[in-house]
Amino acid sequence: MTRRKDELNTTSFAMLGMLAIRPWSTYELAKHVDRSLRPLWPRARSNLFNEPKKLVVHGLATATEEAVGRRPRTIYTITPAGRRALRQWLGTPGEGPVIEFEQLLKVFFSDHGTKTDTLNAVATIKDWARERNAQNVSVARDYLAGTGPFPDRAAVVSVVGRFHTDFADMVDAWADWATTTIETWPEDPSQATPDWTIMKRIAQRDPDQR
Repeated sequence: MTRRKDELNTTSFAMLGMLAIRPWSTYELAKHVDRSLRPLWPRARSNLFNEPKKLVVHGLATATEEAVGRRPRTIYTITPAGRRALRQWLGTPGEGPVIEFEQLLKVFFSDHGTKTDTLNAVATIKDWARERNAQNVSVARDYLAGTGPFPDRAAVVSVVGRFHTDFADMVDAWADWATTTIETWPEDPSQATPDWTIMKRIAQRDPDQR
C-alpha cells in the first residue's frame, strides 16, 4: 500500500516531540534536529521543511508568522491535540533499530574490492566512532557545567547519551578488531580464510543472553 504524503509517520511524531519541548522556527529546528535527532532518526533532517506543515494541516501544531528585522519567519507551536497525539504515540511499542551504515556496507561487499579499500573503510568507521564520542563528551560537559540547552530534560538526555556513547565505544572496539583481522587477508579479500572461531562463538550464544 502506498503511503499518502499527508499521512503521519515516525518523522511526523519526531517533529511533534520537538515542538512539545518548545516552539521553534524552521531555522531553530534545523539546528537542534542536527544536534539531537539526527543520530537517532536522520530522516527528520531531510523532511524538516515538510513535517511541521503537515502537523499544522492535521491540527497538531500552529504556524505563526513573525518578522525578525526585515526577514519573515514561521514559528511552529504544538496544540493540545498535538500533545494528546504525542502521548498516544509514545504509548505504542514502535519498531526496533535499523542500521543505515554506508561504510559497513562497503565492508560487506569487500570481497569485490581490495584489502586496502576495506582497511580504509574500517578506518573511516573508527574515525566516525571517535567523532561521535567527541560530540557525546561535549554534550555531557555542557550539561554538567549548567550550559546544556534544556536542563529540565537532563535525565532523558543522560539515558539516551549513554546509548550513544556505548554504541560508539562498541563500533570503535569492533573497528580495532576488524583492522587486525583484515590485515591478515591477502590483497584479494575474496581469497581470505574465514575466522571460524568467530562464527562458532556467535553460533553458540544463547539468544536470550544478556
